[in-house]
Amino acid sequence: MKNHVLPRIDEDEEARQKVLPFCRLKIGEIWTDPVRGHKVGCLDAAGPMQIQELMGGEKASLAIHDPPYNVVAFDTRPIEEFISWSKRWIATTSDALDSDSSLYVWLGADQNEGFQPLPDFMLMMRDFQELTSRSFITMRNQRGYGTQNNWMAVRQECLFYVKGKPDFTVQYTDIPKILRGYYKEVNGKNTENMERSKSNNIRAGNVWVDVQQVFYRMEENVNGCYAQKPLKSIERLILASSKETELVIDFFGHSGTTLIAAEQLNRKCFICDNDPVYCEIMIRRLERLRRFGKTGWQNGNPFEVELHGVKETEQPILELW
Repeated sequence: MKNHVLPRIDEDEEARQKVLPFCRLKIGEIWTDPVRGHKVGCLDAAGPMQIQELMGGEKASLAIHDPPYNVVAFDTRPIEEFISWSKRWIATTSDALDSDSSLYVWLGADQNEGFQPLPDFMLMMRDFQELTSRSFITMRNQRGYGTQNNWMAVRQECLFYVKGKPDFTVQYTDIPKILRGYYKEVNGKNTENMERSKSNNIRAGNVWVDVQQVFYRMEENVNGCYAQKPLKSIERLILASSKETELVIDFFGHSGTTLIAAEQLNRKCFICDNDPVYCEIMIRRLERLRRFGKTGWQNGNPFEVELHGVKETEQPILELW
């Protein structure tokens, strides 16, 4: 296995400066994919004019956002400042969404800081009357943090809101149904649970225990990124709340997982980040998927050609779709 680990770009300024010259975008610029029309912007999620330029008059059926949680990984800011900033990017998001659309927001709940920013963020969302709360998803990590004096923290929260009346497609997990014996009368017939089922697997609810947390042995791993969501989790949201060819947006793109999921599921994606390095990582990840069919670098990194002199040896693929 390759072992070209890239330090976290947000923490290692020396590493960031090394890769910055290889980035195609500068702050304020947008890259447009010549193949399928995806867009990657080096933009401010809370900047109305920049987001309007990214959207180009189009409206999205789905937004998936994973903003900084105001926790250890980031520069700590007062909760009031975080909420004020969140109001601005929620406003740009609402403006970018279609009249019937869905919004998912991944958010943290620091158990040492009154579970912030989750509670104040939820209260803030009441100000956006066009966005209606629908569900509160919890995804379980396989690894967590904590002490011997507290429950280990292994959860990630995702808030689900809708604008208007968007379609929703039920999703099923990979977990097979094994419980029997629940009977219900349907059309005059007493039927058992398995008879009524539309799948042999368990339907996905709002507690997810079947999604593997990303780590360095997984193909989709992107070294240098600190908050990478599993591809499976984003695919589930896209399949549930959008249709093929529709537009999906993500204003905190980071490792580009939403872009990769949209590409694989035949959706168009407009995605942005305010750091040129993460924008370049997103573009390179898309190019790598198309060239080699790989969703990440496992224990390599997006800049290993420039930093380590490594040449790609995977067999290129001719067609992805």
